[in-house]
Amino acid sequence: MAAQKINEGLEHLAKAEKYLKTGFLKWKPDYDSAASEYGKAAVAFKNAKQFEQAKDACLREAVAHENNRALFHAAKAYEQAGMMLKEMQKLPEAVQLIEKASMMYLENGTPDTAAMALERAGKLIENVDPEKAVQLYQQTANVFENEERLRQAVELLGKASRLLVRGRRFDEAALSIQKEKNIYKEIENYPTCYKKTIAQVLVHLHRNDYVAAERCVRESYRRVICAYCSIPGFNGSEDCAALEQLLEGYDQQDQDQVSDVCNSPLFKYMDNDYAKLGLSLVVPGGGIKKKSPATPQAKPDGVTATAADEEEDEYSGGLC
Repeated sequence: MAAQKINEGLEHLAKAEKYLKTGFLKWKPDYDSAASEYGKAAVAFKNAKQFEQAKDACLREAVAHENNRALFHAAKAYEQAGMMLKEMQKLPEAVQLIEKASMMYLENGTPDTAAMALERAGKLIENVDPEKAVQLYQQTANVFENEERLRQAVELLGKASRLLVRGRRFDEAALSIQKEKNIYKEIENYPTCYKKTIAQVLVHLHRNDYVAAERCVRESYRRVICAYCSIPGFNGSEDCAALEQLLEGYDQQDQDQVSDVCNSPLFKYMDNDYAKLGLSLVVPGGGIKKKSPATPQAKPDGVTATAADEEEDEYSGGLC
């Protein structure tokens, strides 16, 4: 069966080459017919599991379509060549061809198809090269955003954010999550904005930036002074209350309080990457609570205060 399919593919290649030949009575190659034969050859080789030959046939088909100025069909052929490389486990090379296809889709005026191709490329490379996958997901989000398809755009941004967190690229993750929040607010999906605020706070705390984490919560309140940043309904939500407790515990170096909040269902049932951030959050100082000022002990009768005691009393109320 495989040998039969291989012979079939070779026959289609031979026909394609004939269509490309020119002569005294034929001045111009027949690119359209050649492309069709190359496509049939690719299918035959694929069915015979001869992926290298199938890939070559797809590339020849793509060139024929390009010469015929059929950009959409050329892009499809490049994308198919990429899928053949995927079958050969040559993922970086596969992604390069799919990216090329997406650029041609954009040039052809079919951005939706371009975005879907980029998303497929991201899924292919995600486990091999997460950094490249982040780039592809962000490119896809930009295409969707330009087409005002914000729900699709924010979904792809979410994938990029989670990969950044997984790679502990927290600075980039914080910016990516902020962009998610902005889009969710624009489409008035406020409950998801609350969840993204929790994710953002966890990321900032893992960056050891308590000030930025606190600012995320404060700016999310509905206030006249920060109408752009505020999220309707956040103040008074269980998400807000939990974050207040988390920040208080973190500031007071109370590991027990921080762990209790991060082990609550509100945090544990977030996306897995963010739930892990919560479970691994350690307060500075080794989880030792800040001690409140001690009450001065009375001196036994007849015992005078030492110079050290007097100095301590002098500053016991603080510098102010």
